[in-house]
Amino acid sequence: MQSYLDLLRRILDQGHWQENRTGIRTRAISGASLRFDLRTGFPAVTTRRLPFKTFMGELVGFLRGSDSAAQFRALGSGIWDANANRNSQWLANPNRRGEDDLGRIYGVQWRDWQGWRNVPAGSPQLAHALESGWELRGRLDDGSLMLSRRIDQLRDCLDKLVHSPSDRRILFHAWNPAELDRMALPPCHLLYQFNAALETRTLSLCLYQRSVDAPLGLVGNLAEAAALLTLFARLSGFTPAWLNWFGSDVHIYENQLEMVHSQLARTPFPAPHLLLDARVPDFARTGVHAPEWLERVEPDDFRLEGYQHHPPLSAPMAV
Repeated sequence: MQSYLDLLRRILDQGHWQENRTGIRTRAISGASLRFDLRTGFPAVTTRRLPFKTFMGELVGFLRGSDSAAQFRALGSGIWDANANRNSQWLANPNRRGEDDLGRIYGVQWRDWQGWRNVPAGSPQLAHALESGWELRGRLDDGSLMLSRRIDQLRDCLDKLVHSPSDRRILFHAWNPAELDRMALPPCHLLYQFNAALETRTLSLCLYQRSVDAPLGLVGNLAEAAALLTLFARLSGFTPAWLNWFGSDVHIYENQLEMVHSQLARTPFPAPHLLLDARVPDFARTGVHAPEWLERVEPDDFRLEGYQHHPPLSAPMAV
């Protein structure tokens, strides 16, 4: 994770101060990238303790399409408590359904994307859409028909990795403009794209983030993306290879500076390795497509081996 520490230094040295919705200034840069080879180690921060189980609980909640902070807590992750119950903008939002509600955040969009389209009545487009799983919802004033379809983006990605892995469109995202006001927090990690190398049977993942809290959020985003890549590789018969991360607004909050300076004074340890429990089926061995494991996987199925770290450090999360 030396490259991560170098990124923190770059933000401190080259960043600019800016105001934001939280009321706490950030030191920010525009544009950054990181690249990790999972065959040589897992991208876990070692200059402080990574709350690994907390992040695996969040990942499993995303995989299950969770929309309540209580569901994340049941998985051992309290990450969403503040945004569910102490985010003033969300508390005032008429779409909020009560305590712990998060609305249609990441996993909901991943597993239950709401697709809408309108087509002319009696047209070939209508017949094709109905054959493809679209359902009739009503008629518009101009005579065209309104159709809808729920799209499971994760299942679609896994199906393609198994059946058409050379496809260059194996991706999912959470940025749905029509539903941003129905989310406790608009998505920061927006788009994930898988790239399969058939010659080497390796699988890589690219992740793009519009905004990221580098001291707190980024370490979790990297850990979850690496675990996600490992899971998809297991379920599709590949070996996990490269995790490529791209960030747009990459920042450090002013009240996190003490923690950042403490981390930068420490020498990182070697990267640990991620172990995925043997109960999660390996497509390369069984040849059986098992997409139901997107919901069956548990936080304890992910384990770090050889994880050395410096003592814990803490800093507040801006809400």
